[in-house]
Amino acid sequence: QVKQATNQIVMNCADIDIITASYAPEGDEEVHATGFNYQNEDEKVTLSFPSTLQKGTGTLKIDFVGELNDKMKGFYRSKYTTPTGDTRYAAVTQFEATDARRAFPCWDEPAIKATFDISLVVPKDRVALSNMNVVDRKPYPDDENLVEVKFARTPTMSTYLVAFVVGEYDFVEARSLDGVLVRVYTPVGKAEQGKFALEVAAKTLPFYKDYFNVPYPLPKIDLIAIADFAAGAMENWGLVTYRETALLIDPKNSCSSSRQWVALVVGHELAHQWFGNLVTMEWWTHLWLNEGFASWIEYLCVDHCFPEYDIWTQFVSADYTRAQELDALDNSHPIEVSVGHPSEVDEIFDAISYSKGASVIRMLHDYIGDEDFRKGMNLYLTKFQQKNAATEDLWESLEKASGKPIAAVMNTWTKQMGFPLIYVEAEQQEDDKVLKLIQKKFCASGPYTGEDFPMWMVPISICTSDDPTCAKMQILMDKPELTLVLKDIRPDQWVKLNLGTVGFYRTQYSPDMLESLIPAIKDLSLPPVDRLGLQNDLFSLARAGIISTVEVLKVMEAFVNEPNYTVWSDLSCNLGILSTLLSHTDFYEEIQVFVKDVFSPIGERLGWDPKPGEGHLDALLRGLVLGKLGKAGHKATLEEARRRFKDHVEGKHILSADLRSPVYVTILKHGDSTTLDTMLKLHKQADMQEEKNRIERVLGAISQPELIQKVLTFALSEEVRPQDTVSVIGGVAGGSKQGRKAAWKFVRDNWEELYNRYQGGFLISRLIKLTVDGFANDKMAAEVKAFFESHPAPSAERTVQQCCENILLNAAWLKRDAENIHQYFLQRKAPPAMV
Repeated sequence: QVKQATNQIVMNCADIDIITASYAPEGDEEVHATGFNYQNEDEKVTLSFPSTLQKGTGTLKIDFVGELNDKMKGFYRSKYTTPTGDTRYAAVTQFEATDARRAFPCWDEPAIKATFDISLVVPKDRVALSNMNVVDRKPYPDDENLVEVKFARTPTMSTYLVAFVVGEYDFVEARSLDGVLVRVYTPVGKAEQGKFALEVAAKTLPFYKDYFNVPYPLPKIDLIAIADFAAGAMENWGLVTYRETALLIDPKNSCSSSRQWVALVVGHELAHQWFGNLVTMEWWTHLWLNEGFASWIEYLCVDHCFPEYDIWTQFVSADYTRAQELDALDNSHPIEVSVGHPSEVDEIFDAISYSKGASVIRMLHDYIGDEDFRKGMNLYLTKFQQKNAATEDLWESLEKASGKPIAAVMNTWTKQMGFPLIYVEAEQQEDDKVLKLIQKKFCASGPYTGEDFPMWMVPISICTSDDPTCAKMQILMDKPELTLVLKDIRPDQWVKLNLGTVGFYRTQYSPDMLESLIPAIKDLSLPPVDRLGLQNDLFSLARAGIISTVEVLKVMEAFVNEPNYTVWSDLSCNLGILSTLLSHTDFYEEIQVFVKDVFSPIGERLGWDPKPGEGHLDALLRGLVLGKLGKAGHKATLEEARRRFKDHVEGKHILSADLRSPVYVTILKHGDSTTLDTMLKLHKQADMQEEKNRIERVLGAISQPELIQKVLTFALSEEVRPQDTVSVIGGVAGGSKQGRKAAWKFVRDNWEELYNRYQGGFLISRLIKLTVDGFANDKMAAEVKAFFESHPAPSAERTVQQCCENILLNAAWLKRDAENIHQYFLQRKAPPAMV
């Protein structure tokens, strides 16, 4: 549609050569374009016409040639091996955020929606898929080996969600209860491995239909595993693409954490079919709405399909604490980021958009209540279907449904960066407890000293030892200080803030309040998610220098009776951070002893083999604990791991999938060149991508310098898929102090190749973070900064700043606390003094 007379048409296009272009006004002669002017920097082309195109509708025809690239974006080729061992290529697409323009010239912005009629001409023995169902398939006139496949017209949709795939695939199919045809496409010969995802998808579609009270809008949905894929998955409408490891499950060779991962990713991408695809963000500034929402509801969906996963507790350790860690930095950013140039879009696919986004939506859902929340979601989806919306539009719908000041509350969480630390103290007054609360911005560098006083509207919930699972009081804290009176509380009762660790804030208790909570960790009267939150808050306060690290170590020892997997997982992460920090000291061995002391009682209780009646979480916990003990050099664990590994390699007794990671990491950590060669052989033989990844992630545990080099060289070899190189290098950096130095040198020496390979996608940011985050002296921060000043990586600029900030914070932490920690470890080992 020409809205005003012009002799030029400007559209997006990248790496495309236009051969001819013409415009035919409705019912009139077509006019041929006489000039094509490419603005490569802006990824645009201007078509010039010899005469003025008048207002009105018409047809623009473009004949062009593009490239099937190797960049894992746009229309690209993905390498795979056939069951007989031949190398072949599939042609697949990945358009989000701004790469539809690499496949065809278009107006490549989320708010410029259109319907798409797609036809593909393909070899007749290949599978051809697109967003919609096939309506016609006929021989191609010019070549008998080709067929033309025509797809139904799509609904009105954004360019970044268009998709097509051409390759060799098998599939399994089912119909969901609401009549949608669901197919999972797998590599040839692996259809079995699509069944788990199929089951999840078929359960999930009716769940969302019911939750949003809006039916799934297309006749079919395909989920397909792509060999070379940069992200985890992509929610293209009706044709969702996945990494193989995010979709394929082999009943024998897949571990519990993989099943859980597949369930979450399927839940996430299917949620987008409504939230993102049916209603799309107005512009990339509101990307967080898409991603934060899908990252929250994927948990709701998995909890519905697999209640035994206790997935909401895992949310806190996987998303909530991760977001808080990043958001406490001076180099964080608000959830809503204004995005100008498309190259800035890649940078905001980070833990703030996804994990903080999901966390504030979880808090909002809790504040509104499920019923009103669903009502608001339905209002929003029906009002904006096939259109675009901004953050404010969602707040307005939720405000209408709930009658609460949603926009006012949420603006404090999405428009300013950071979150509050709430300091609380209590005073007993006869039968009541008087609480005094103070909020200040929480900073990773210590107490907030800024000039301005950022303020949040914080939904606060408070429980007591009377009923730790039920809020005694709920209140919206909308000012810097607040005094509350809790009625009828005995002096010996404890009080805890942030029930269920739902509010996005950290809590600092007065010493006596904290003291009274410790027994509730030991006797497990505090629910798991609250035990986790308490420990995590303390750890981050110590890291920021607000309390001493020794205090946290003492609290960690109170977790001896802990049965919950997720609580252990979070503890384990924090001890890992501390362990990395102390690798820069000469008492690194002492923290290994501490880790062994903390983990061996639970290790002994669990043993190596599953007991009757155990479930998903026991399997995850056993893997976590044995890996932790093995890495720390726990003698019995190491011996057993070596024995089982030998049987595994000799084919006497194959390791169960859940034990593989812990065994592999243990024998490598304490292994030699023979061990590494055996692992590389297992890698080569592995038929499943999951097993290859499992091995790639642990290779970095090896400790001899020449073997570390061998692993790094392997990372860039043909043996490792391009999207997985990052986790091999990251594993080396996280494996040991020598590994960290070697990985950083390797990244610098191979920078050109690595940068060209990931071309500003988010993998480059991940690579940088994994490689340099563990350093802990000011000199290294300066070195990292200088390197990226002379080797700029625009889409990773913020990541580099965050890493430098982290290195300086680590250095300060070490200076501040290393000696106290050392003394604490020594005094733990000393025999008790004679009285």
